[in-house]
Amino acid sequence: MPTFTCPAACKDCGTLSSPKDRTRLPLDTILDSIDQARELGFHNVVFTGGEATLRWDDLLCAIAHAHALGFPTRIVTNAHWAHSLAAARERIDTLMAAGLSEINYSTGDEHVRFIPLERVVHATVAAAERGLQTHVMVELRAERRVTRELLLDQPAIAALPPALREGLRVIESPWMPLNPDQTERYPAHVAVSAANLPIRTGCESVLQTYTVQSDGRIGSCCGLGLRVIPELNVGHAQEGHAFLGEAIEAAENDFLKLWIRYKGPEKILAWAAERDPSIQWEGRFGHHCQACQMLYRDPRVARIIREHYKEIVSEVLQSAWLDERYAPSRLRPERASSGLDMTR
Repeated sequence: MPTFTCPAACKDCGTLSSPKDRTRLPLDTILDSIDQARELGFHNVVFTGGEATLRWDDLLCAIAHAHALGFPTRIVTNAHWAHSLAAARERIDTLMAAGLSEINYSTGDEHVRFIPLERVVHATVAAAERGLQTHVMVELRAERRVTRELLLDQPAIAALPPALREGLRVIESPWMPLNPDQTERYPAHVAVSAANLPIRTGCESVLQTYTVQSDGRIGSCCGLGLRVIPELNVGHAQEGHAFLGEAIEAAENDFLKLWIRYKGPEKILAWAAERDPSIQWEGRFGHHCQACQMLYRDPRVARIIREHYKEIVSEVLQSAWLDERYAPSRLRPERASSGLDMTR
């Protein structure tokens, strides 16, 4: 996260970014983080924020550095810079020349209060024209104007040839309040309940993505609300230290993070509620990260975990073994011919 600064000031911004926050991560630390990630066998490097493109020259330098080390690279942006299709094409060309391999745009009813939808359209078309892998994340809530369908129906996007649309993926993701006690309204079946709990998965971010934030803190996920859950921050970037490896070690020695990884926060809340019925979780959360906030901030949940976690240790470790050892070993023979290694 090169900066927490952002031209938008969305309500309930998951990273607490705004035009007023001027926190910046030094370029040397960004490059050092990328070097350490290469040594540790990370798969890709993502630049997000805040709005990473506000650090334009440093961003290009960092993308080029990661690309030279063999990393796929991605940026997450609100496309504020795409004032016109010509401007968007120029930016995309420059990013791709530096080595960018994927771009993700964020939009929705909150974002368009600050960044017009037409800029996301310009940026999407420019990326698709050049064959750049493109994702658009659209805010999901019960009442909204900006939807996936609205974006795809924009004339400039609808006019793209089918071959260019193949690399474009538009998905809707629940827009969550930062307060775990606040309940957002979502379309039917989005919020977690006893009925859909069995299909909820573990968190794919925690212990898999490590985030070097603009203030130097290292998070053990890329989650929304990372800045307001201190326990998810497991280290600090310090010059001359192998800070990324130290952060990983600290995170992986935390059983609760393993539990979140393999079971998901919603199932942990349901498990805790079986032991304390005053814990109310059904119908409240459409997003993993809001459930995770309740998990860490509700003292009743904390008490149940402290008193009963040993009851679940063997089940969590079995899930970890199945995901990390058994399943990859079964899949490896058929994957070997495709050149993919499923063991990491």
